[in-house]
Amino acid sequence: MRVRRSRGPRQARACIPRPARLLLSWLPGLAAVLGLVLCADGIGHTGAKHRPPVAARPAVVHAAARPHIVPRSVWLDSLARHVQPPPRYDDKVVAVFVHHTDSPNGYDCADVPRIIRYLYAGQTGARQWDDIGYNFLVDRCGTVYEGRSGGVDRPVTGAHTQGFNHRTAGIAAIGTFTAGVAVPKAMTDAIAALAAWKLGLAGIDPRSKAHLVSSNSLSRYAAGTAATLPALAGHKDAYMTSCPGLALIASLPEIRQQAARLQGRIP
Repeated sequence: MRVRRSRGPRQARACIPRPARLLLSWLPGLAAVLGLVLCADGIGHTGAKHRPPVAARPAVVHAAARPHIVPRSVWLDSLARHVQPPPRYDDKVVAVFVHHTDSPNGYDCADVPRIIRYLYAGQTGARQWDDIGYNFLVDRCGTVYEGRSGGVDRPVTGAHTQGFNHRTAGIAAIGTFTAGVAVPKAMTDAIAALAAWKLGLAGIDPRSKAHLVSSNSLSRYAAGTAATLPALAGHKDAYMTSCPGLALIASLPEIRQQAARLQGRIP
């Protein structure tokens, strides 16, 4: 009996017509190209429903430009005998308190460094504070001065508002602004610009409310009491005082609006 031998690869290919063999030879390349196309479209991995989620757009940051701030080295006498302790810091600034210095209004702006030096001497001398209490001071010409040491762009703990020095900044308007006193526009413009920048570092709307906790029962709130205050407040909002004076208090609503405009929150 004659046994039929199985055909080898060459013989098997010989039985396939040549056009069919050419088509089969192209199939691997076509499959590779198709795979690349599918992968490029994201389909070649795990399917459209498993595509990585599209990253959310970052929230709009309402930051304001930093105004020019005269450094404390301009007003602090190099011969000052007070030993300056290291500054203290909070995590951020969520509110700003506006003060007045209760000093004469008719000063020459060239004399402001001397005026601040006197304020510093009184607070670190007779009152025995570790530094000037205000983080910033603004004169009637609209010049902003660095007050308390520690860095103007950092959340330095001040000594300006009983019970609410933490997570706040103090801005002192140089002068006395009781009822009937004209508050210079250059001064209110500078306060608005400074507050817009400082609050903007933490994304705070100057027109909003701040949630703070009193640390001192000498304030309007007993120690440990949670208080809701304006993010841009007058000194009297937290402490039993007439500061910053009725004239400056009356200007606060417009200062808040202007600060919000500088942050780009309103046209």
